[in-house]
This record gives sequence, C-alpha cells and structure tokens, in this order.
Amino acid sequence: MDEPVSEFKSKSGLRRVLDAFGYSVEGVKAAWRHEFAFRQEIVVVVFATLVALALPVSAFQKLMMIVVLLLVLMVELVNSAIEAVVDRVSLERHPLSKRAKDLGSAAVAMAIIIAALTWGTILFTRFY
Repeated sequence: MDEPVSEFKSKSGLRRVLDAFGYSVEGVKAAWRHEFAFRQEIVVVVFATLVALALPVSAFQKLMMIVVLLLVLMVELVNSAIEAVVDRVSLERHPLSKRAKDLGSAAVAMAIIIAALTWGTILFTRFY
C-alpha cells in the first residue's frame, strides 16, 4: 500500500535545492517578524561575532565562538517552529502543549549554556 506523499516533496535536483533555500530565507524572515527572542539573539550574535573576530585568539577558536552562537539561533528556530505547530493545533491550554513548549525552551537554554561554556573556556585559556 502506497503512503500519501506531500506535493511539496515531489521536487528533486537543483529546483529542490533552490526552493529549499527560499523556504529557509522565508523562515528567517518569519522568525525576525514574529519572534522577539530571535531578534534579541540576532543582536547578541552580531555583536558577539564582531567581538570574536577582534579577539587575539586562533582562527579555529574564533570559528568555534561563532559556531556556538549560530547553534543558539538554530535551536531558537526549531523552538519557534515547535511553538507555531502547537499553537496551530490548538490555542487551549493542555499539558502536552506545555511540555512541547517547555522542551523547546530547555533546548534553547542548553544551546546558550554550550555557547557560554565555549566562550568562557576560550577566553579563560587565552587570558588566564
């Protein structure tokens, strides 16, 4: 028995890659428009990226400092997607809805902890 296939999954090749890139751009635009936390994190990421680039640390350390910032943004996007799907299903309070949103929030918190530990380790080993 054939499983139903979404009409959006029918593309392949270069067209799929170009469409996927467009969807990604739309996702970032939507996050910027609708997610206050994402806008806050973008400001922090831009500022911290400039700081990382100016620090007297190795290129690899600079890369790691920037990558962990991008990790925070990635997890925030996934968290926002979870929240949007939960709200799409129902706006009424439900323990499973709360759990899904809390788990997404916990993932963001862990990404921020990873970023802070990475920055702290690099800065501590460089300056102390």
